[in-house]
Amino acid sequence: MIGLRIIYILNIIVAGQIAILALSNPKNSALTTFGNAYQPTEVIKLVGCLWLAIAILSILGLWKPITFSPVLLIQLIYKGTWLIVVALPAFKSDIPFPKAMALFFIAWVLILPFLIPWKEWFN
Repeated sequence: MIGLRIIYILNIIVAGQIAILALSNPKNSALTTFGNAYQPTEVIKLVGCLWLAIAILSILGLWKPITFSPVLLIQLIYKGTWLIVVALPAFKSDIPFPKAMALFFIAWVLILPFLIPWKEWFN
């Protein structure tokens, strides 16, 4: 439970901050969050909405860690997919991509499988 709460707190801080920046100032978000690898389009706002939803669900997860833990599976799936489908090919082809974001996503993808309460879900 402590591990889940720590992840929820990190989600609130990181995803919340990035969401607010992406929604309020997509141009600055394109520069900072996305390492200027992408143009500041409406897609950045869409991603901001996703991250805001993760932050809000993580706030609720502080009170009900198991109930809201599926948000961690969503993160595992979309971060892992982005790494395989976007970051890896960009890295191989030397195409710009947000390297700092990729490193953060790698850490999350390596940590989340150990914190997701698989046993509680499938009992």
